[in-house]
Amino acid sequence: MKLPELEKPEKYVGLYIFDFGDHAGVGFTAEEVTELLESEKYKDGKVYKIHKAYPDGRLEIKGVLSETFELEAGMFFYSGDIETARRDFNELVRLAVKSSPPCRAKVHLAKSVDETFVVALIYPAEYDGEFSSWFLEGQYRTCGAAEGGVGAVQRYYDQKPEILDRHQLFGTSETISRTGRELYASLKLAVQR
Repeated sequence: MKLPELEKPEKYVGLYIFDFGDHAGVGFTAEEVTELLESEKYKDGKVYKIHKAYPDGRLEIKGVLSETFELEAGMFFYSGDIETARRDFNELVRLAVKSSPPCRAKVHLAKSVDETFVVALIYPAEYDGEFSSWFLEGQYRTCGAAEGGVGAVQRYYDQKPEILDRHQLFGTSETISRTGRELYASLKLAVQR
């Protein structure tokens, strides 16, 4: 795969490279990659995430399975009492107000069938690394057990907990995603942004 030279390569960190087979494009957002992979024509494309960029134009990239763009991941924080769970829920919402999350996500305060409580944060799986960094930077802390990942989301849904409160988080992105005709018109460009 041959990549173009990039002006200001650092602005591409967190974006994606889409390998169409006969050419590649640099600078796609996760939403754009999702739309391409959902299309019949580009469903077999190869996707790479840009993790690091150097002043000389070199990029550190990592392949991303196309299935990742179809999945949800999450972080789940457990407690034995509603007061602690409510405090964790409110603190997570406050963190999102203070520092926007990497993307859109949902937060639930829920009661499990075993009478324990959980604060669930669920988001698109392709943002898993960004959410981990967001939690660390925001210094979000809880007292109880925690788990995360794609499997944890499925277990949460399978348990069908009683949702006591919910909140929608909205991420802010400097990069606006294109859709439909606008996206498809630019696919031959080696540099998308």
